[in-house]
Amino acid sequence: MWYSDKAPTIERKYSKSILRYFKVGSHIGMTINPYQGCHHRCGYCYATYKWSPDFYDKIYGKINAPEILESELNKWKNISMLPVMISSATDAYQYAEAKFGITKKCIQVLQQFQIPFYVFTKSCLIERDLNLFRNYNTNCFVVWSITTIDEKVKRIIEPGTPPTSRVFETISKFLDSGIKCCVNIDPIIPFVTDSEEHILSVVDLCHQFGIRYISGSILRLRRDIWIRIREILELLGISCSIEEYEKIFGFREPLMNDNNLSASTAYSDNVFNFLKYELSRKNIEFGFDKLIKCISNLKSEYAISTKQYRISEFI
Repeated sequence: MWYSDKAPTIERKYSKSILRYFKVGSHIGMTINPYQGCHHRCGYCYATYKWSPDFYDKIYGKINAPEILESELNKWKNISMLPVMISSATDAYQYAEAKFGITKKCIQVLQQFQIPFYVFTKSCLIERDLNLFRNYNTNCFVVWSITTIDEKVKRIIEPGTPPTSRVFETISKFLDSGIKCCVNIDPIIPFVTDSEEHILSVVDLCHQFGIRYISGSILRLRRDIWIRIREILELLGISCSIEEYEKIFGFREPLMNDNNLSASTAYSDNVFNFLKYELSRKNIEFGFDKLIKCISNLKSEYAISTKQYRISEFI
């Protein structure tokens, strides 16, 4: 169950490897996940596969990750470089990071080897490492995952995340320190956060804070995610939209698919056309490909090859 007032347990774990190869569409790269499981309890989370049934209730800190990372980087010198994403299947700055400090140590290793990186997070704990980012600001950037600025909705769909006002305070500190920042409106949830007013409220706040890059994506569904989304719709009093979900995602109840279902092209185009139009009006760029390209062009004595990894789908 994603919605709970009980704090998850936090345990130590030893990993055999830490760097993973991922591919999303035409984009490829490396990723590090210092933790397994996540404190934020997002109802829409894609990382809650059936082989991780305790994703919300048990957080595992990969305490040997920095040592493993250093060992792996030492093996791949003078090979084509790809930026490292931190992280694809959890939040690297969730509460457990305050206990273990694994993410900070991994970033220090990446900087030691002059490896470019970028961080996906919803957390404000990242402020602790502001100096690490400031001193490396030409070789990294931060992507802030903002689903909604409506606190009533936020407490239901992602109850473990900090308030929006606090997150933007943190973003402001990073921007003021010369660190490139992007906001990712993800996922855009049909009938919950997909209205023009809802999307515009996020865009306007980003514009107010001087954010120059905004990306976004539509919710994807599979069996376990749909169970949680359906509960969210009921909690928000909009369970009447369940039939509309069947039309948008092309399924019939009960949804038994274990693979992600994408929204229809007609629905997606409608949402993205509005988002991109509003961004163009405010001179904000859609996506952060330019930021990835910028840090990818930097040269380094040490580099990472993706050829040695089996492709794992980004989640």
